[in-house]
Amino acid sequence: MRINTHTLKNGIRLIHQQVESPAAHFGIILNTGSRDEQKNEQGIAHFIEHVIFKGTKKRKAFHIISRIEDVGGELNAYTTKEETAVYATFLNEHYDRSMELISDIIINSNFPAKEIEREKEVVIEEINSYKDSPSELIFDEFDELLFDGHPIARNILGTPKLVKSFNRDKILQFLSNNYHTDEMVLSSVGNIPFEKFLMLSEKYFSEIPEKRRSEQRLLFNHYTPSSRETKKDTFQAHCVIGNIAYNAQSEKRMGMVLLNNILGGQSMNSRLNLALRERNGIAYNIESNYTAFSDTGQFNVYFGTDREQLDRALKLVTKEFRLLKNKELGTLQLSKAKKQLIGQIAISSENRDDLMLTLGKSFLLYNKVDSLPKIYQKIDAITSAQLMEIANEVFDEKSISILIYK
Repeated sequence: MRINTHTLKNGIRLIHQQVESPAAHFGIILNTGSRDEQKNEQGIAHFIEHVIFKGTKKRKAFHIISRIEDVGGELNAYTTKEETAVYATFLNEHYDRSMELISDIIINSNFPAKEIEREKEVVIEEINSYKDSPSELIFDEFDELLFDGHPIARNILGTPKLVKSFNRDKILQFLSNNYHTDEMVLSSVGNIPFEKFLMLSEKYFSEIPEKRRSEQRLLFNHYTPSSRETKKDTFQAHCVIGNIAYNAQSEKRMGMVLLNNILGGQSMNSRLNLALRERNGIAYNIESNYTAFSDTGQFNVYFGTDREQLDRALKLVTKEFRLLKNKELGTLQLSKAKKQLIGQIAISSENRDDLMLTLGKSFLLYNKVDSLPKIYQKIDAITSAQLMEIANEVFDEKSISILIYK
């Protein structure tokens, strides 16, 4: 399917893929996240994600929700370290309705004081709920360990004390400082011609005043490996072990994606799942993750296990690291690994909601989108020697950080 792009006069970029489907997906993705907050603003990007739905100049919160749900659609949003997105899924016939609503939310949200106060309690409960889940909390604390002192280190939800300090003026100040039209992408996957999508985008988003980003993010460049053990009243021991990794622009990024998938990706035949769960039965949850930021990246392995099995589990993880550092994958192993990743990408592209967000994020970051055949070519071009080089850089024992809840 052909992908069309365009840039509005105010700098907002558009990307659209026409598909044969009764359902459509549209969203606005902004290059603004929790790392763009000042220290006294921690949590405000995520808080805005909550209160942006609580009223506009012409709609109350109930009317915002009902506008999409009354026709069977869904409205959603998310915040990450570097992105904010507001998006919807709906029937094709409701493109106009959905794009008008999201533009109203982005342009005209008025952040009523009563709604702000009410939502503070909701977000604080979300923070408290998160603290009750060590298997989730440990990732935030590992970020603090890895990116010590840098804005990336701060958790996205913020703290109860800071959340309580947020008000309309602080919200508007953050929006003014961080929402830039040249860092916004309107992404669409649905069964309408690009000309219609362009017309609707002009109609509902061209009135946003042009505002381009002038200040760059604070770069991360001071990693120091560290280890920490924290006492927790939990049934299991939880562990995250990892290192900084390649940024989103790195030529080694795709190799890192493949290596991560081999080691502890989503499949049951990943090396870590076979080593810890299938062969030894000492972990139920075992995974590895790679996240690429604009200027740095992170790789980590997480597992939960019985306290008595912690040392054994760590030895098995580091053993898999050593194998990938010291022994090149054979031709058959490499071929299977590539086919597996290509298959996963192909299947995920059939989820049109994810596809819309992926197109938008790629266009936001790279100002282009590689076709699936192009992505497959990049994967096929990866060699065993390249994977071994990446493993020796990222799995270097001298650079590894470890966090344990015990």
